Amino acid sequence: MNKVTLPGTDVKITPLTFGAWAIGGWFWGGADEKESVHAIESAIDNGMTTIDTAPVYGFGQSEEFVGKAIKGKRDKVQILTKFGLRWDVVTPNLHFEKTKDNQGNELSIYRLGSKESVIKECEDSLRRLRTDHIDLFQQHWPDSHTPVEETMEAMEILKNQGKIKAGGVSNYSAKQMAEANNYFRLVSNQVPYSMVLRDIENELVPYCVKNDKAIIVYSPLQRGILTGKITADYKFNEGDHRPNTPFYKEPNLSRINQFLNEIKPIAESKNATLAQLVIRWTLSQTGIDCVLAGSRNEKQVLENIRAAELIISTDEVKIINEKLNNLKLEL
Repeated sequence: MNKVTLPGTDVKITPLTFGAWAIGGWFWGGADEKESVHAIESAIDNGMTTIDTAPVYGFGQSEEFVGKAIKGKRDKVQILTKFGLRWDVVTPNLHFEKTKDNQGNELSIYRLGSKESVIKECEDSLRRLRTDHIDLFQQHWPDSHTPVEETMEAMEILKNQGKIKAGGVSNYSAKQMAEANNYFRLVSNQVPYSMVLRDIENELVPYCVKNDKAIIVYSPLQRGILTGKITADYKFNEGDHRPNTPFYKEPNLSRINQFLNEIKPIAESKNATLAQLVIRWTLSQTGIDCVLAGSRNEKQVLENIRAAELIISTDEVKIINEKLNNLKLEL
């Protein structure tokens, strides 16, 4: 898989990247360690060598699984992780109230971007990942209670120490990116983007294209609904929060599935799945440098990698976009 270079750095990442949120288990109804580690190993062995994780994904579990999977392979992989969400301290900036960890313990999550916290989180991530450096360190969510220059100062310190190769943000607006970039050279922004959630096209994509910033997108399958496998009678595991999100409720669920049925012939003509077609479409959009593809097992990894190999024509993209424009959702 050909790599893309993060602007102004020597960090090269795969355009299709292993998204490690699901293997953290939190919000996904749990995760099996052996299966998760094997999935990461399979991704690396098959050319998808970039892995994106975060401390909050399973409250350390995702990073720990990644650390086990990359043992002896660190020189072959690129590790992207995050900071800024804490569940072990209380701050004025509540992010998520009263959730449960994988052991059933109740906790709340807070945003924190203080210099001391950023440096501590980096050390904790390095330990869980069993490595001495992080290729891309990203602020998970902006913290309105901490001056952005303080957060960026911490990133500069970590970069000068060699503990991170590059710094980016996640879930930032174009305006927030521009402000933060005054204090530290940001190379990327990781944001949600899918066929049914395209708001970044209005301001963020033009800003990043103009200012040479990479865009890494997550949830290209909108947490699974764009696979076509989520029907009205789908059985979710306990602890899976997806049924509570707007895309999974009627009439959106039926309308999305109708749209997927309309583009399914394009996928079938290429002997591909709907998920593969959707991921390939996402990769082809203006300004998108990297797409995170979540996987829980080896089968899903290999299916995702196949998406990067698909070829879709301009006419096929036009057909998909026309049908997308006719898809009306109630959000």
